Amino acid sequence: MSQLRSTGPAAEPGPGHLYRAPREWTRVHPVSPFLGIWPLLGAILFYLVVSRAPDWVGGGSEDGVTDAINATHLSYFVIGAILLGIIAIVALFGYLGWRFNQYRIGDDAVYQRKGVLFRQQRQARLDRLQAVDVVQPFVARLVGFGVIRIEVAGGENSGIALEYLRIGDAEALRNEILELAAGYKRRGGPSRDSHATDKPLVADAVVGDAGPSSQAVSSLGGVQGDNLVLGSLHGAAAHDRTDRPAAVERPVYAVPNGRLIGSIALSWPTFWLVLTPVWIVVLMVIFRVDVQRVFLAIVGTSLVTAVPVVVGLLGFFWTQLNRGFGFKAGISQDGIRLRHGLLETRRQTVPPGRVQAVRLRQSWWWRKAGWWDVSINVAGYQNDQDAVSTLLPVGSRAEALEAVWLVLPDLGLVGEDGTDPSAPIAEAMESLRAADGFLTSPRRARALDLFQWRQRGVRATDSALIIRSGRFVREVSITPHARTQSLELRQGPLQRTLGLASVEVHSTNGPVKPVAKHLAVADAVALLDAQAERAREGRKHQSPEQWMKAVGLDAR
Repeated sequence: MSQLRSTGPAAEPGPGHLYRAPREWTRVHPVSPFLGIWPLLGAILFYLVVSRAPDWVGGGSEDGVTDAINATHLSYFVIGAILLGIIAIVALFGYLGWRFNQYRIGDDAVYQRKGVLFRQQRQARLDRLQAVDVVQPFVARLVGFGVIRIEVAGGENSGIALEYLRIGDAEALRNEILELAAGYKRRGGPSRDSHATDKPLVADAVVGDAGPSSQAVSSLGGVQGDNLVLGSLHGAAAHDRTDRPAAVERPVYAVPNGRLIGSIALSWPTFWLVLTPVWIVVLMVIFRVDVQRVFLAIVGTSLVTAVPVVVGLLGFFWTQLNRGFGFKAGISQDGIRLRHGLLETRRQTVPPGRVQAVRLRQSWWWRKAGWWDVSINVAGYQNDQDAVSTLLPVGSRAEALEAVWLVLPDLGLVGEDGTDPSAPIAEAMESLRAADGFLTSPRRARALDLFQWRQRGVRATDSALIIRSGRFVREVSITPHARTQSLELRQGPLQRTLGLASVEVHSTNGPVKPVAKHLAVADAVALLDAQAERAREGRKHQSPEQWMKAVGLDAR
């Protein structure tokens, strides 16, 4: 695999705004209440459309909302006054929420205090940092604002979300959090943390004009011009920059949007959607079902009712497109940098030490093109796994192997020639049978797993457990021994009759569910005992510095 190299000095940017992470108590941006009120405005607009639209849209019926208003002799002026009153009340609560929502960063934690009636003060300790993401919802993105989400180890709601900051403020805070979490000290002078005051500032107060910045050289010796200048981000000027530059980053791969759209078109949901006319004909001819009556009973004659039905049917396609649009991956000392999103954009940094398991998957429709997707389980994300679990939405076999290398550079694998560490994974991805070093299901498993019992297999290396399965949808899951949470041996009544058992490797919440199914009982018991011992040994020797050294970074 390629190594990260110094990019060399870059040209200094011209004058612009300098964004700093606040060491004093600072409020989020004053526009935050307005960015949070847009769902209410959308609901009011929806009401107006429905109440004034013709019957086929869903409004204007004899017993509709408009007739109810006329029956009570309320004028539209009164209705408007009521709506404005509701908006004013919501705006008041939004203002109070903003007034008492403050944050600051220290050398060891990020602090937040908020609440009007019930005050809360929270801290996200940097030594327990799991991830820092900058998220831009669609409306916030239009005006140059974002949300910074700080995830730390702990239970639910243990992280901090700051809504909303200017994109420059969010990037500056993110850069400093990642730098402090990595153990680096502030350049020059004592920490400002000891001089923090209780007087809150507004986030924009730390933005000012500044001259050309000095060269910010990372431990690799390169200047990060791409992240130092924020002009590429929506809402930032050409020469805006942050006080603390981001770590040097090397791009690894990017997913063309054309390939993403093609992968969505070549998917099982698309296949079943294309077959919809066939199912309709079958229902009409064989079962003599009045499809039109059923359709009208479900959707009715209202466009307002039909739209959610259509959105629900097309939800899969929109989710895949929105999640993978503009997908880019890079590598830095902070970890893997991922950028993606169509309407809601997300820039996340995934420390490889937080990746608990990896899954490579290939649909039957993708085999001719040789495409794979790669998903991961990331520790620290409680209820947001769907947004952060994609490491590669669609890519070639080489890109999939490189994606695995990003998070698991040392799998303890050696190819037949002793030089290619990815060869065993490639065999698991491409071979029709999971043999050649894999522990496979016995022939009697065919009674329970007719179509893919030949493809099931499990193999342990010095550092990871690899599980392969799938005939129509191939899957290869990889769980580092050091990330094994617990193990479980399961045996259902039919398995007991056939002398079979399954071994499940418990990971954190996420899409990857490593299970070695339908093994012989003796093989399953041996695998369980051996994997428990490998997990104990792996936890003794694993450290983040091993990842940094393996991918060519300078661990300090």
